[in-house]
Amino acid sequence: MVITRYKKRLLVKIKSGELYQCVTKNNIDLSVAGDRVIFQITQSNQGIVTAILERHNQLYRTHKLIATNIDQLWLVVAMEPHYQFELIDRYLIMAENAKLPINIVVNKVELTNNIKKVKYDFSMYKNIGYSINYLSVKKQINIDKFKLKLNNKTHIFLGQSGVGKSSLINKLIPELNLRVNEISTKSKLGKHTTTNTTLYQIPSGGDLIDSPGIRKFQLDEFSNQEILNGFKEFNPFTNACKFRNCAHIFEPKCAIKLAVKLGDIHKKRYQSYITLVSS
Repeated sequence: MVITRYKKRLLVKIKSGELYQCVTKNNIDLSVAGDRVIFQITQSNQGIVTAILERHNQLYRTHKLIATNIDQLWLVVAMEPHYQFELIDRYLIMAENAKLPINIVVNKVELTNNIKKVKYDFSMYKNIGYSINYLSVKKQINIDKFKLKLNNKTHIFLGQSGVGKSSLINKLIPELNLRVNEISTKSKLGKHTTTNTTLYQIPSGGDLIDSPGIRKFQLDEFSNQEILNGFKEFNPFTNACKFRNCAHIFEPKCAIKLAVKLGDIHKKRYQSYITLVSS
């Protein structure tokens, strides 16, 4: 498995846990964290990658491949800075279009005195199939329960600055700085490793891909159709509109607008859709 890449050099981990610094044959595409590869060991105990195994999925940002073979994305939001529904919807749109499973972590729940209101806010996401996880890294609320969900899978955490992603990662991987130093030493990439997309093993189970390159997120590269695709609860209604090219805003006999009126689609989600396609 590829742990990290810097320019044309890779660090690859085999099943025994040994790490090998590798380069890639000229006719092979560049690998990224999460890739499974076949490599040959040279006399100097380095590796030459000869093949990349089939990728189950791929995560891109601004047309750049970030990571592959991801089992679960986790969108981390918080009580402070306070969660914003439109921002949450942006991340969900990205994941749905990439066909990557995504769930939501609500962090810093110790800062609210009305958890019922918070759970009501997120019920519109829970009702359409997203798992909502309420955590406090500071007060150790639900951390052990969350760890169990990470076993035997590869994960990426997403979310805006300040929501506690780093604190959560450090709680899951207490010796993270030691891991970073080990990888830097073995790969001879120095300080560059800490700014590269890198895969770390979680001691309690599972793997975590830390990717600084996806901490900020916009929808500039998404078409209106792709934005629509990101609202998965709209899908059962999109083919029932009177007009094939219905934008679901001003058109008459729109099935999605009717679904909103009947309560089958949440009004806040529909308003978010209008805002995003109009921006």
